[in-house]
Amino acid sequence: MNVVCLDMEGVLVPEIWVAFAEESGIPELKRTTRDEPDYDKLMKWRIGVLKEHGYKLEDVQNVIARLEPLEGAKDFVDKLRDITQVIILSDTFTQFAHPLMKKLGLPTIFCNELIVAEDGEILGHRMRCENSKYTTVRALQSMGFDTIAAGDSFNDLGMIQASKAGFLFRSTEQIKKDYPQYPTYEEYDDLYEAIKKVL
Repeated sequence: MNVVCLDMEGVLVPEIWVAFAEESGIPELKRTTRDEPDYDKLMKWRIGVLKEHGYKLEDVQNVIARLEPLEGAKDFVDKLRDITQVIILSDTFTQFAHPLMKKLGLPTIFCNELIVAEDGEILGHRMRCENSKYTTVRALQSMGFDTIAAGDSFNDLGMIQASKAGFLFRSTEQIKKDYPQYPTYEEYDDLYEAIKKVL
């Protein structure tokens, strides 16, 4: 039995923090997991920047509410779900993900949680488990699933490496150069066909 594990931001939807950086006028928030492999370090830094500028959860959620899936992403997910199980494995947060998942047809998503004060200030974050994408793929395999994974960033490499087949999608030139063993695609149709071949 197969299950396809997909990253969310950069693969199916725009990068949330990049969108917020553009709207808030804080360019340093454009830093993502494409730039920083240590997700915990990245999130602590982001939360510090939000606090410094007085932004709260609702401010970020208002930006997310206006985001749309990347062109072709919903059709891609729908086609995949017609032929196999699909799980979105993301380092985003439950407080961010729902409106985007709704626009993608509510596929299953495993993600993390923000720690939020009563006044909406983001105090911290709680990871679902350590090295969550890799750990989840290994757990699925322990239940008898073969995993196929696709992502674009450093934090996707663990699940890609651990899977029976792994693909880079719209990744950075540096990651593609450092991991030439993984096929890389820019279009959903090409990624769909590659996944279909290994099911």
